[in-house]
Amino acid sequence: MGQVGSRRAVSGHAECIRGSHPVAINQQSTADILAAVKFRLRQMEVFRAVMLTGSINGAAKMLFVSQPGVSRIVSHTEKSLGLKLFVRTRGKLVPTLEGEALFREVDEFYQHATRVNDFALGLSHGAAGTLNLCSSPSLSYTMMPAAIARFVQRYPRIHVNYHTTLLANMAAEVLSNKVDLAVSVLPLEHPHLKVDSFTTGKMVCVLPDHHELSQLGVVGLADLARYPLITHHPDVSFGKLVSGAFKAAGLELNSRVNILQTEVACSLVRAGVGAAIVDEYTVGGGAWSGLQVRPLAQEIPLAPSIARSIFDRHGTHADKFIEILCSQH
Repeated sequence: MGQVGSRRAVSGHAECIRGSHPVAINQQSTADILAAVKFRLRQMEVFRAVMLTGSINGAAKMLFVSQPGVSRIVSHTEKSLGLKLFVRTRGKLVPTLEGEALFREVDEFYQHATRVNDFALGLSHGAAGTLNLCSSPSLSYTMMPAAIARFVQRYPRIHVNYHTTLLANMAAEVLSNKVDLAVSVLPLEHPHLKVDSFTTGKMVCVLPDHHELSQLGVVGLADLARYPLITHHPDVSFGKLVSGAFKAAGLELNSRVNILQTEVACSLVRAGVGAAIVDEYTVGGGAWSGLQVRPLAQEIPLAPSIARSIFDRHGTHADKFIEILCSQH
């Protein structure tokens, strides 16, 4: 009974030590691992230098050390590994098959170490890497350029890949990791996306110069119902918003031309084809000349949003861009 109790006491004491000093145990484990390593970094460096130069003398010059020092490390390496790495042929060191095989591993390791070193140095000079973005075309006129301009100014070493895409394609681009985030003019709906609206907007009326309705400060849907309109196709999001607004107002939508892209609607309006209802972002900032922009009496709201994958581990620079984008609105 005394021996059993003693063993329990010792076991309990050991558990207490393990619970109280996990770091010390981990350090000891690391020390044990290092002690078991027979091929140290310095040995790899010397071995690689001999392989590259083909001689003890060449390796010594490459590493700025003495020839005897290189010879000792090569000899020690062969003994500690139990391998013959070189044979002397006419005064030259010729690698054995084992030496050549080991060199391939060492050189790959050395190249990786160099990349890690360059990465660490890069961190000291600020964030680096690549940010992949996409947005709705309508946000590419003012909102996204302003945010990207601030981003590249703040993070000059981060390369930006940016393109526009339609709402219907955004979820696939985000979930396939083609982009780190998508900025949409309307919220996306997908079970595997995290979507956050960061500002609000609205649809507006655009008219050609000298249109009768350009005399109005605010244009109502009833005013537009008296004229043929250029409208988005009823199957796309903007088309559904506009047709829904007319239906809610009890008005008939008189569509003359159906389009898919808002910039096409603006071009047609400028050419005098008719009036249109478009998002405020496409016509904001004076991007289009020859157009008259008027607010709508019946508001058709927009909710620009940021979409990211729910599986995103935030290993990209997306958070940096989101911070800038949201600070503008």
